[in-house]
Amino acid sequence: MTFELLSGARPLFLPFDGVEPRFAAPPKHLGGGCSVLGKVEIGTGAVIAAGAVLRGDGHFVRIGGGFSIGQNGTVHIAHDVYPAIIGDRTAVGRNAVVHACTVGSDCVIEDNAVILDGSVVEDGVLVEEGSTVFPKSKLASGFIYAGSPAKPVRALMPEERDERAQRLRQAALKAPALAASTGPYVSAAPSAFIAKTASLAGRIALRDQSSIFFGCVFDAGQYEIAIGENTNIQDNTRILCSKGGAVIGRDVTAGHNVLIQDCSIGERSLIGIGATVASGTIIEEEVLLAAGAVTLAGQTLERGWVWGGGPARPLARLDDGKRTMFATIIDLYCGYAQAYKRAQDERASRG
Repeated sequence: MTFELLSGARPLFLPFDGVEPRFAAPPKHLGGGCSVLGKVEIGTGAVIAAGAVLRGDGHFVRIGGGFSIGQNGTVHIAHDVYPAIIGDRTAVGRNAVVHACTVGSDCVIEDNAVILDGSVVEDGVLVEEGSTVFPKSKLASGFIYAGSPAKPVRALMPEERDERAQRLRQAALKAPALAASTGPYVSAAPSAFIAKTASLAGRIALRDQSSIFFGCVFDAGQYEIAIGENTNIQDNTRILCSKGGAVIGRDVTAGHNVLIQDCSIGERSLIGIGATVASGTIIEEEVLLAAGAVTLAGQTLERGWVWGGGPARPLARLDDGKRTMFATIIDLYCGYAQAYKRAQDERASRG
């Protein structure tokens, strides 16, 4: 594909299982450092901001015309369970996540909002900034939703919907290009995967089969970020160290658009989409931190529990079903990472 690149840096297109992303027509705008990957189909007039990630691997992503997504926004699927389907003229904000769900036409998903697996958002819905739509929710047409979990707060007038959508589109067009880079102090095992659009600075160590997906930003500052074996850090997650290092054990999944500061995360844990792990947090082994949860600085999350909310609190004991889910996710994402590693290396070898 050849496009006019308005933000000055080339986006990344990669196949998955031999399937290339498809555009109905050249996009209106592609921001530097964005990634469009695998089984993705997008309609006419798309605006894709710098750092945005649209990823179709274990299922498909299908998006209508007039779509826009802001800087570091993410669209992804659930393997063999849910695709991501988005209608016409829908606007997604900065650092927002649309995950394995169906979103109708003329919707507005504001900055830092998260829509989770199996949800159905009908036409003409606005999800306010920072809200979380819990799994398998149904959001009725014509309302504004807010909170975590997102609840209807009032009727949405078309004029307000259009004004807020236009605001997001303009922000996406103006988002500065992102320059991915890997610094000289990054040490990665040969089997590790680092996405081309990730940015890594400082002392960073990656063990066997670990992976850093598209749009991630790691900054170790004066410290070190250590990533254990088989651990995957998903798209647009940031690990930022200013008071100490970050140590993440083996067999950990950190979901999309997570913020992780100086902390330790124990083996076989899962950090949900859009969560925040504050500086000094200790997450013990086998912990599930729910999507959108926020830990307190210095908080310890006891092993064997599901934690959620803000501030995070224990919600339920971790059962065998969730432990099996953790292991399945690790296998899936190791497979995704190796497939993208091969595709990225092949693309690089062809220049």
